[in-house]
Amino acid sequence: MQNLDQLVSEAATAFASIQDPDALEQAKARYLGKSGQITELLKGLGKLPPEERKAAGADINRAKAAIEAALNGRREALRQAALEARLAEEALDVTLPGRGQPRGGLHPVTRTLERIETLFRSIGFQVADGPEIETDFFNFTALNTPENHPARSMHDTFYLEDTQGKVEEGVLLRTHTSPIQARYMQAHVARYAHLETMPEIRIIAPGRVYRVDSDATHSPMFHQVEGLWVGEDISFADLKGVIADFLRRFFESDDLKVRFRPSFFPFTEPSAEIDVAFMSGALEGRWLEIAGCGMVHPNVLRYAGIDPERYTGFAFGMGPDRLTMLRYGVNDLRLFFDGDLRFLRQFV
Repeated sequence: MQNLDQLVSEAATAFASIQDPDALEQAKARYLGKSGQITELLKGLGKLPPEERKAAGADINRAKAAIEAALNGRREALRQAALEARLAEEALDVTLPGRGQPRGGLHPVTRTLERIETLFRSIGFQVADGPEIETDFFNFTALNTPENHPARSMHDTFYLEDTQGKVEEGVLLRTHTSPIQARYMQAHVARYAHLETMPEIRIIAPGRVYRVDSDATHSPMFHQVEGLWVGEDISFADLKGVIADFLRRFFESDDLKVRFRPSFFPFTEPSAEIDVAFMSGALEGRWLEIAGCGMVHPNVLRYAGIDPERYTGFAFGMGPDRLTMLRYGVNDLRLFFDGDLRFLRQFV
C-alpha cells in the first residue's frame, strides 16, 4: 500500500502552494474526490486479507483526516487573505471630514400650495380633494359646460383608452379641479338633507390637472387651486374681498392693485378675470392675469341639488404654478417639472 505519510505530506505541500480558491478545490479532487487517491485506497481494502483490513482502514482514515485538515486550513488562510486585501482596499480614513446627509427640500410649487392652503384655512376654508381620473359628468356636465364646448374636444382634453386601445366613453384626466367642487356640493347636500337650512360650503380644491398644452407658460400637467363659497346672501362683494385679501397676503404687499375684468365661464355668471399690478419691482405697473372667478351659475347649483333661489355662491380658480413663477421670479414654467436639481436646489 502507498506510503500514507508521504501522501499526506504531498497533499499539504500542494495545498500550501495554491493561491486561488478554485484551484484549491481542483487539487482537493486529486486526493479526496470520487477518483482521488484516498478514495482509491479505501476501495482497495477489499483486496486485503481480513486480518489486515481493520488496521489498514484506520491508517487510511487518519491520512484522510490529515489531508482534510490541511485543506480546511488552506481554505481559511485564503479566505482570511482575501478579507485582509479587501479591508486594505476599502480602508476608511477616519481623519477625513464626514460626508454628511444632503439636505432635501420642498418643491417650489409645493411650497406655494402649502402657503395658499394656510392662508385660506386662516379665514375658514377647508381643503377638499377628489380623483384625477374623472367622468365627463363631473368634469363638464355638472359644471354647465355644453356638449359642443371646445374643451370637450380631443385637442384640449386627455381621454383615456380601454385595453383594446379605444377611447373610453366619458372617462378622462380632469382638466380643472372644479369637479371636486361638484362632488363636494352633492355630498354636502346629501349629508345635511335632514336640516331645514344647509350649512355654508367654504372650500378650496388644490390638485394636479391635465390639458393638451405645452410652452413656456403652459404644461400638459399643471396645478390649480379652485375655491367655492356657497350660502345664503353670498355676493360678488364677498368674492372681491376674499380674493383681494388673499393676494395681498400671498405676495406680502399692501402696495398691490387688484382689478376684476368681465369675462365668461360656463359655470359662473357673472364672470370675471382677476388681474394684479405690482407697484414696485421688475413688474411695476404691469397688469398680470392671476385667476378667473364669478358667481356660481344657477344650473351648477341645481345639478348639486341646491336651490339657487335660496342659496348663492362664488367660485374662483387660480394657477399656483403661475403664482410660484411670480413669487420667485421664474420665467419658464417648464423648469418646475424638468427635474433639474441645479434649478430645484435654489429653493431649499
